[in-house]
Amino acid sequence: MKLAVIGGGSSYTPELLDGLFERVSTIPVREVWLMDQNEERLGINVAFSRRMAKRHGQPFTVHGTTSMREAVKDARYVITQIRVGGMQARISDEKLGLRHGIIGQETTGVGGFACALRTIPRILDVARAMEELAPDGFLVNFTNPAGINTEAVVRHSRIRSVGLCNVPIGIIMDTLKHTGGEIGDLELDYVGLNHLSWVRRFLFRGKDITEQVIETFIEHQAEEEWPNPATRSNMVTAMRRLGMFCNYYLQYYYSMDSVLETLKNKPKTRGEEVVEVEQALFSKYQDPNLKEKPEELGKRGGAHYSTAAFMLIEAVENDLRNRQIVCVRNGGAVPTFDDDASVEIPAIIGKHGAVPIPQPEPAPVIRGLMQNIKAYETLTVQAAV
Repeated sequence: MKLAVIGGGSSYTPELLDGLFERVSTIPVREVWLMDQNEERLGINVAFSRRMAKRHGQPFTVHGTTSMREAVKDARYVITQIRVGGMQARISDEKLGLRHGIIGQETTGVGGFACALRTIPRILDVARAMEELAPDGFLVNFTNPAGINTEAVVRHSRIRSVGLCNVPIGIIMDTLKHTGGEIGDLELDYVGLNHLSWVRRFLFRGKDITEQVIETFIEHQAEEEWPNPATRSNMVTAMRRLGMFCNYYLQYYYSMDSVLETLKNKPKTRGEEVVEVEQALFSKYQDPNLKEKPEELGKRGGAHYSTAAFMLIEAVENDLRNRQIVCVRNGGAVPTFDDDASVEIPAIIGKHGAVPIPQPEPAPVIRGLMQNIKAYETLTVQAAV
């Protein structure tokens, strides 16, 4: 079985492979193809990935290529993690908003819009190559903005696909730190769009623990999540009034003024910080004695990224029909939204892909914002295509 990673020169690639190591007994990969246009970073990652695979006694070979078509050909799974324009484009997106006195962020607002316009055509190139060269393949998209890119594929390609984000699995793993138990013990009534979502209920072994989860988060994690006191106050108030757990990214809607103040006062944008982190990471990756992902990778962000990817692939490959939260074609699951809209909700994952679970209609207090942002996302896809 062949697995292709488009954007294989990413600093995330060792994290991705580490997740594959944990599930290789149930995902019979024999070839991993890393594709990237940046030959220097690609070469570093291919060599490091081979050392990691050898260290763990893995049964697959690692290949590198600058040809997307070569990587995709006959692949059963294709993971996209591309950044069109590189990190400098992200920094430009972030500064674009700040220059005009509005929020500058990678995936939301004007920054996310600019990123989407660059990225959608390239994601569709991958999907069309799969239609020709790997028609039975499955596309797993991590590329930001994930929801918009997923909708582009849904509306303009026949290939099976889902979008993934590490936010849902992050919420699950953080909750399990306090409850104990396994991932299957916790069920989230989760609804929204990518980077615009709410958890209406947490059920732990069938018991509703929503209020407990919210208050535990407020006590132990809110200060770290939202260091600005005004932002934190607004988000805590929102969660308590809604009675719902709020995605981290809702700060860009519920506390715009204080978030903008924070971004303006930072000496560097997040993209500029990431450039420094990645320079250190690739310096590490080049060490011929390094055979495990370095601890410094945690500074890059994206915790549980590989867990989300290979939980999904494992479920598709083995027809597990388990419940996971993904970006998926709505298909009537969320009332009042178009069938072809991408939504981030629980779905049953099996050999046919992701089947969205029908949801109660979102309450008016969150539905209006969802509809507003979904209209923007759909129009962005139209503009890019």
